[in-house]
Amino acid sequence: MARDDWRIRIELEEEGAAEQFLHRLHMDLGSEARELARDLEARRLAVTHDADTVFVYTSSGLEAEQARSIVDAVLRDEGHTARELIVEHWLEDEDRWDDEPPQPDIEADLLARGYAPWEVRVECESTGKAEELEASLEAQGYSVVRTFRYVVAGTDSEEEARKLAGELHGTVEPGGELVWEVTPQNPFAVFGGLGG
Repeated sequence: MARDDWRIRIELEEEGAAEQFLHRLHMDLGSEARELARDLEARRLAVTHDADTVFVYTSSGLEAEQARSIVDAVLRDEGHTARELIVEHWLEDEDRWDDEPPQPDIEADLLARGYAPWEVRVECESTGKAEELEASLEAQGYSVVRTFRYVVAGTDSEEEARKLAGELHGTVEPGGELVWEVTPQNPFAVFGGLGG
């Protein structure tokens, strides 16, 4: 199991309390918290904060529960109240913490909206070759845009785009809608080299 795949998320009610709370965790544990911390003496737990939320990272669920007991004791000693005190587990395959809602698959979302999430861009030797490639790709079911000697074919996945780019000696890039979201109002698809 990977390190730091568990954490405790402590959302403090008092504004500005996170830094004081971090100091207590780092330097000044009360007697109850010190007693609870004996089981974790050999561990180095990473602690960070973001505004009024403190995060304590551990390498296992057991360590997280032990650290949570210490956090509870420090909260009591300080007289702080946590709006939320949650042990979370990192879901590597889903790239999220287990208490966060699953995010939609970007590629599936773009496909559902009628956009190709990935594109293969090919510069042909002539406009005639570009027209032939355009017709061939359309016959294979690809969504194609051709301008002069340049052909752009949309694909459903990065894997499919890489395979097609290998066959056509083209380049793979995120699809137009994805690029549009990253660089709004920019309709230009840049091909390598200078005009010619």
